[in-house]
Amino acid sequence: MTRRLDDAALEASPVVANNAMNRGRTLAAYRRELGVDPLAEAARHGTGRWLDLCCGTGRALVDAAGRSPDVEITGVDLVGHFLPGVPPPNVRFVVASVTAWEPDAPADLITCVHGLHYVGDKLGLLARAASWLTEGGLLVADFDSRSVRLADGSPAGRPLAAALRRAGFGHDARRRRITLRGRREATLPYRYLGADDRAGPNYTGQPAVDSYYAPDPQ
Repeated sequence: MTRRLDDAALEASPVVANNAMNRGRTLAAYRRELGVDPLAEAARHGTGRWLDLCCGTGRALVDAAGRSPDVEITGVDLVGHFLPGVPPPNVRFVVASVTAWEPDAPADLITCVHGLHYVGDKLGLLARAASWLTEGGLLVADFDSRSVRLADGSPAGRPLAAALRRAGFGHDARRRRITLRGRREATLPYRYLGADDRAGPNYTGQPAVDSYYAPDPQ
């Protein structure tokens, strides 16, 4: 039987709380996974603010801080196993659930490398993150649409893809990547039902989380 865990139960799951996948990823991995240079993108806006969700150890952020000391970088992670030592002055690490936390200032760049695979309400987070951008800011994340399912277990499929487009998101199904340019109040017509931490491996080969929704016409 499919499990539908709430956020508290999901975040206590060993699949989520103790996930070790790519936690020490490098800055080069961000460029490869997301198809953008985070520092170049943030620098488009002057000093720039970069928000990285599910940042892992923060290795890439510390590396980036040394290369671009004028960029303000915030990394958020549920587990909080950050690199030891005091981070550079332009880096702030936050231990929090991305489903509840909110930034105190808009970001010029929001990234999430493989983190959405372990979030329960993936669509809710995408909609919230859209409102955290500056007017010309960019949101880019790994996103596997097959992990978004309806109550009967079937993939949300083409109706989801259409809803994302209407909300302003760009979805590259082949690269499993989602993007959004510019702040907006995004509305997606789905009601979150819960998540299954026993979904098994996704395309990365690592255990992931399926998220369940009911259509919610606006």
